[in-house]
Amino acid sequence: MSFGRVTGGDNGTLDGRLERILFDQAAIRERIAGMGARITEDYGGGDLTIVAVLQGGVLFLADLIREIRLPLRMDSISVASYHGGTASSGTVTFHQSRLPDVEGRDVLVLDDILDSGRTLGAILERLRAECRPRSLRSAVLLSKRVERAVPIEADYLGFEIGDEFVVGYGLDYRGEYRNLPMIGVLKREWIDDRG
Repeated sequence: MSFGRVTGGDNGTLDGRLERILFDQAAIRERIAGMGARITEDYGGGDLTIVAVLQGGVLFLADLIREIRLPLRMDSISVASYHGGTASSGTVTFHQSRLPDVEGRDVLVLDDILDSGRTLGAILERLRAECRPRSLRSAVLLSKRVERAVPIEADYLGFEIGDEFVVGYGLDYRGEYRNLPMIGVLKREWIDDRG
């Protein structure tokens, strides 16, 4: 199955750039349905606001909210820690001055991947300190089995993966591959290690 040609001057197809597929569409859908059912049960009767981390969490958000059977609000937050490479830079940059208005609400922060813990940790810390939510939890689609720079784990987890660079389903490399309908490991030859 081919996923189409990539623009930008090369003749490679997206499927040809993956070393292997970790999770296909069916597996992702099934896991997200289970997460949605658990969140619905846990937050029944609550005043839930979901805050998605842009841009990687957008596909996760779109599919997960359709599985949550509760009234809810949505917001987003834009941060960066990768800055175009394959490893966290160690610095979390907030791209917006206004944080979501979640005072007194139950808040669930959605992110695509948890690895060093810096990004999710920084977001939770700022929301807790500046926005005064009633409760604050997190959900991630992927969690890497690595030693974290910030000791944090997600309250809701889709899949655990090894220490590999993955793309697809919202995850990118230099802004590309987010549109892949699955999650796969990008071949080393398609990664430019020059920074």
